[in-house]
Parts: sequence; C-alpha cells; structure tokens
Amino acid sequence: MAGVPRGERLSFRAFRAARPAGCEYGYGDGDGLSGLREREFPRLRGITYLDHAGSALFPESLLKAFTDDLRNNVYGNPHSQNISSKLTYDTIEHVRYRILQHFHTTSEDYTIIFTSGCTAALKLIAESFPWIPEGTKQPSSRFCYLTDSHTSVVGMRGITASMNVLSVPITPQEILLAESRLPAEEQNCTTPHLFSYPAQSNFSGTKYPLSWIQDIKSGKLCPIKTPGKWFVLLDAASYVSSSPLDLGVHQADFIPISFYKIFGFPTGLGALLVNNRIAPLLRKSYFGGGTAAAYLAGEDFYFPRKSIAERFEDGTVSFLDIIALKHGFDVLEKLTGGMEKIKQHTFTLAHYTYTVLSNLKYANGAPVVHIYSDTDFSSPDVQGPIINFNVLNENGEVLGFSQVDKMASLHNIHVRTGCFCNTGACQMHLDISNEDIRRNLQAGHVCGDDIDLVDGRPTGSVRISFGYMSSFEDAQTFLNFIIATRLSKSDTETPFKSVTKLTIESVPDDLPCFNNADKLSPILQISDGELRSNLSATKTTVNWQPLETEAESIRAAVSETAVPTCRKGGKPITVASIYLYPIKSCSAFEVTEWPVGNQGLLYDRNWMVVNQNGVCMTQKQEPRLCLINPSIDLKQKIMVIQAEGMDPVSVSLEDNTEKEAVVCESKVCSHRVKTYDCGERIAGWFSRFLGRPCHLIRQSSDMKSKSHQKNTKGLSSAKNISLSLVNEAQYLLINVASILQLKEHISARLEKPLEIEELIQRFRANIVVSAPESFEEEEWAEISIGALQFQVVGPCSRCQIICIDQQSGERNKEILQSLSAARGRKTNFGIYLMNQPLHSSFSDVLSVGSQVLPVLKENTEIQPPTSSEEKCSG
Repeated sequence: MAGVPRGERLSFRAFRAARPAGCEYGYGDGDGLSGLREREFPRLRGITYLDHAGSALFPESLLKAFTDDLRNNVYGNPHSQNISSKLTYDTIEHVRYRILQHFHTTSEDYTIIFTSGCTAALKLIAESFPWIPEGTKQPSSRFCYLTDSHTSVVGMRGITASMNVLSVPITPQEILLAESRLPAEEQNCTTPHLFSYPAQSNFSGTKYPLSWIQDIKSGKLCPIKTPGKWFVLLDAASYVSSSPLDLGVHQADFIPISFYKIFGFPTGLGALLVNNRIAPLLRKSYFGGGTAAAYLAGEDFYFPRKSIAERFEDGTVSFLDIIALKHGFDVLEKLTGGMEKIKQHTFTLAHYTYTVLSNLKYANGAPVVHIYSDTDFSSPDVQGPIINFNVLNENGEVLGFSQVDKMASLHNIHVRTGCFCNTGACQMHLDISNEDIRRNLQAGHVCGDDIDLVDGRPTGSVRISFGYMSSFEDAQTFLNFIIATRLSKSDTETPFKSVTKLTIESVPDDLPCFNNADKLSPILQISDGELRSNLSATKTTVNWQPLETEAESIRAAVSETAVPTCRKGGKPITVASIYLYPIKSCSAFEVTEWPVGNQGLLYDRNWMVVNQNGVCMTQKQEPRLCLINPSIDLKQKIMVIQAEGMDPVSVSLEDNTEKEAVVCESKVCSHRVKTYDCGERIAGWFSRFLGRPCHLIRQSSDMKSKSHQKNTKGLSSAKNISLSLVNEAQYLLINVASILQLKEHISARLEKPLEIEELIQRFRANIVVSAPESFEEEEWAEISIGALQFQVVGPCSRCQIICIDQQSGERNKEILQSLSAARGRKTNFGIYLMNQPLHSSFSDVLSVGSQVLPVLKENTEIQPPTSSEEKCSG
C-alpha cells in the first residue's frame, strides 16, 4: 500500500489505489455489486459472511430457475425407459457436458462421475486405483500426499493400508527441494503410484503450482525416489470455488470437486473428473443398481457397463440435484461473467484486507494479528481469497479463536475457527508438534471443539474467506471489528497507533460497481444502548416439604472433609438467590426455596421452544425469548406463561405421555432427548409472540433416565447423572462478589452503569451465593448446601447471551468484551455443579439463606468441560 496516506487505510479510495495490477473489483455493467447483493442476497442484510471457503451462498435467481424447471417438467428415474426418464437422462448428460465445458475440456479427455461430495470422490479413488501391494514380484505402489491436505485426502491412507500399500506424507518444502529424474534404468518401471496435492490450501489459501501435474507425470519432478509411473490427484475443491481451472492445459488424472463450494446449492453432490487415459485401469468390486450390464443372482457372474460413469455411479444418481447444476452454471456466468472475474474480485478484497491487517499495531508497536501465510498476497496466481490468523494482545499472547468467534458473532460477522480439517497445515503454521497433538487430546481437546488454548498455546486459528458476492463493506466491517474490539489489556482509549486510525469516506456515486446503497456507514462502535436498571424478578416462596424427614439425609452425603480450609476472612457463605428456568432460554423464575429432583431444580429447563424444523431456539437466534415469563404453581400443578401484550396461557405439570401426545426426538447440544409437543394452542401462542412458526416441547419423563445422561468423573460410581434440557450440567452457580468486581470493570466502560441485579440476570445462574472473595468459587472442588452435596464440574465459558438485557431483549456488545478483558482473555464466569445422589429416597429442598460449605481443590485451576459444544446458560 505504498503511496497511500496513513489516515486512509480503510477508505474506499485507498482500497481502489491498492488494487493489485490486473485485478478488478466488482463485475462492471448494470447496477454493480450493490444491485447484485440487493437482488440476489437480501438475506445478507446486516450480516457479514466471511466463510465462503466453508460454503458458497446460493443466489435467489438460482433457486427460482431451478424450481421453475421442476414445476414445468416431469423428471423420472433415469434408469427407466419412459419419456420422463429419457428427459432426465438427457438432461444429466447435458450437465456432464456443461461441467466439462466449465473446466475447459471435453468428453474425449475426461469422464464425469457424480458422487455425494468431494470426500466420496476421494474414497472412490482410493478403492479403485490399481495399487500393487507389498510382497509381489514387481515394485509396490506408493500413495504420496502433501501434508497441507484436507482430512479426506489423508484419510485415503486407511484404505491403502488395508491393501498393503505404503502411504508417504511429504511437506511442501520437501517437494520444492525434490530432485529431478530417476536413473535411466528405473524409468521403464510401470508400477502405478499416486501423488495428491491441493490446488489451493483450504487453510491458508496458498495456491500450489499446477505445473507440478505435468512435471510429476513426466518424471521431471519426483515426490519420492521410487521407480514407477506417477499419477496425479489434484484436490480442486477449494480452488475452483473462486478460480478458473483449465484441464486442457493442466491434465491431472483425478480431480474431485464439491459443487456447493461453487454455487452454495445443491449440497451433498460432488463429482470426480477422471482422465480417460487411466479410467480403464480402475478396479471395482461392488456393483450397485444401474452399474451392471449383466449379472447372475445364483452364480458369480457380472459384466460391467461400458461407460466409466455408469460403471462407478452406484444406484440412482441424485438426478434433481444434478439438474440444479445447469442453473448454477448459467446464473454464475450471468451474474459475474465467469471464474476469471471472480478470481480477480475476491483476490482484490483479500489483498486489501491482508495489507491492512498486517499493518495493525498496538501503541507499543506490537502486531495485532499473526497471519499464517506462505505468500505476500501479491498475486492471485499464488494466493486465494483466504486469510488465516490469530489475534494477539499487546504482549504477543494469542487471544483464543473461540473468544474471537464469540466477539465476531456480536457484530454478526460469520468466520470459521479451528484447524479447518487440515491438521498438517495447522501444525506447520502454528508450530504444533505431533506430541503436542497427542497432549492436547489427553487434555480433552478434539477437532471442532472450542478449546482454543492449551497451556497458553493456540490449538487453532481464525479463517476468513471471500466469495463472489463479497463486498468492500464486508472487508471494512471485519477490519473495523478487529480495531474496535478493544483488544488492549491496558484498556486505554486508543490502544492502536495512529496508523490504524479510520477515515470514514463514502463511495463515489459515479463508480460503476456502486450505488448509494454502497455508501459506507461510520466505523463500528460498541453500542451501549439504553439499559433498564429497575430489574427485579418476583420471588416465590414455596411451602413444600418432603414426605418424610430422615435423620441420615441431613448430612449423609457430605463427607467429613467438607470443611473450608483457610478461606480469607472466614465469613460464612450463604445462598443469596435461587432461580429456575422452566422453559430453556426464557425468563428466570426466582424462588426462596425449591424442591430438588434427580435432574436438578424441579422443572428447571423441562421445556424448550423449537422452530418449524424441530431445532431448539435460544436467545442467540431469538433474543425475544427472554421476554417470555414462565412461573410454576406447584399447588395447582400448572406452569403459567406470560408476556407483554399477550393473554397468559397455562400448561399442566402433569406428564402428558398419553397416546395423543406427539412424541418427537430433539437435540440439546450433542445430547439426544425424547420430547413431546405441548399442542397447537401453546404453539400458536409462542408463534404469535415471536412472529415465526414454533412449538413448545417438553422432555418426556419416562425417557429422562435414558435420553440425556452424563457420566461425570467422581460422582457416584457406576451411576449416570441425569440432565434436563440444560447444555452441560444440572446447576450453574455464580458469586455476588464476582459480579461486583465485574460490575466495576464494566461500569468504567459504560456511560450508564449496570445495576447488580441486571448483571445477575444476564448470567442466568440457578444458585447465587454470597462468598466474601471474588472468584473464590473457582477454587472449589465440591460444596454442600444443607443436606445436598454438589461436585464442581468446571467453569462456564460464556457466549453472547450475556450481552442480552434480560428485561428488554436488547444487545450490548460491551458485556462480553469487558468480561474477556477482566478475566485475562477468557470468558469464564460461574461454575457448573452436579448433585451427588443422596442416600435418602426422597427429594430435598434448596433454600435461600442456607450455608454453603466448600471443599477446596488441590489444584486451584478448574479445567473446562471437554464437550465440543459452546457452554452457554440457556
């Protein structure tokens, strides 16, 4: 960005000036990119989608063209011979031709085999390649793959190992240093070997040379020194989403692709492009419907079809999805002008974003991000529109990717985090050893979870990626987010050097790619909003007693060691408040005493609201859930549900599992639960209030012991702990002293400080205690309250729900950011508890004012739960 004034780093003028040579932004004619976005992607209003490497987004006109096609034509099974089936068969053949045309080749050179996706295509290659195993008279085959490969490529070695074929990983550095031709006496060997590499790394966006294809096939470049004939598998799934691929020039032997990476729709459909020169050598044992020319059921006789495609497409292909591809190609061409223009457009955005990110500095000169890249983003020929990075604090310490993801969600920015199914690249760029991977696994970290730091070192990173409909505003929104998130621990007003100061400049009206809708809004500021301070829930006293008082139940479950050791101040700890949440993610119901069941507080999170697809709704998707106020009347055995502007409605507490109840299966995080629908009357009430179709469902009591259980270490050997519709544990406990300390930190950053009661409501705890020291609860291993004993499971890692005012449904991004700053880059607040089973056969009562007796841990650092799901107090 030489020559661009420092104050204009984020202006559109700077963006235009920094455009790489030969690259254009937008698609020229008509109403430009803004018009395209408005027409084709209205659902993106207010959303910054930066996960195009994960999946492209489909345009409106693609769906319309496809559905119009289905309405106007009858498509039958292509294996039949009737008129509708012939239409389907001919249309599929036309789509094959269209795919080959897109990749600048013909049916003379390549065959299209439809699969369920890129992964299925890779599996097919591994199963059908003409491997020569170890132990034969001639030299054996080798499967060689670049370590910067997707999991699905590396997974091929499982099949090759079963065939007694050796797999050899090779790093990018090793192949660049590979020697040239084999000795002349070894060049005549015909043993087939397979080398696989990605055209574009899905981790970093690095584009590996397509010239390798011919160099390896000709013997000019040898991945490993072994005699034989090399074939090349080019993993093009990431590459073809934003770049043209000319198979007339770069004739790889196998090219697997997934179409949703290009069009966003349909999903579950891919293809394997097979070079016809190797196609006859492929071997296949299984023959599904439609693949056999003839066979005998009573004798081992089978004759395959002549066509390679028909021979390998087991069963009936997904013919309606294949028909959708034609419209995908047509619409993409019409909207953009082709892949070359998409390549230029997306790289222009990536180049600019990379340049600004790499120049962001803290006041002490420390970089704000660490970018993982093998290129300097100077050319779209060597770099795709993917930027991979970790955010740092001013001391150079990594801010965990999970925390960045949560912050981004507050700004409605969609990114991807983790290792992106590419452990090899993740290890290479983040300097993670094989032993580190094993140690992280032992610590509870698995692929896809939110454990982002182990011993202070990152387990993954953050990835943003641009697509053909991405705009300069998307890039600016993301950069403003990074700058405005106040990453400095010093909490100064201007944590960045002046080089990162934003200049707000509107896009000129006369530019062809923009209209007035493209004018930039001001820099993203953290909106405090109007917060209501008069927050108090109605407390309910329940005159409930167990049927029988047993002396042993008083302290039977409490061990003799349950004596707090050396707590500062020595003041007693008591229960200050008790809350239950009958309907998951709805308002709290505060009580002074309440019965405890085998799943926690009686009726706590026994119900939840689901959308029309049966998926659980939480405040993340629907903040207005907090405005719904359920209360339990134990005497009348009903739950009363209220909301402003709505007549109250009641639901019986009696378990309605009779025959007329609609039984359904749902999921809460990773747990499968049996539920039943509470009926159309209740569904109508919720649908009217929320303005969208939804239902209220209840966990079925006869399934509680089987459907949602958790084996918890240290609790009741050989017994499972039963859960209601909670995410992680039976209870969530917070400490008033911890709330007060956090309140001081937040108040310094808000014009109008929050009331203590409002903060308590935001953290949605079951038990609020009054311990004298802030965060001393994190040193507890177990606690006893009256006759009840609880095991501490771990800390609660908070999500964006704490940013929602539980009285108004309004969001305030500052809360999560303040928590992260106050807790040293973590968002832990409160602890999860499980109830130790009592010897008594009767339930007990939890009461406000009861004394809390903690047992301290030997190691005072609580490790987070190892579930792969985000821990939120829904």
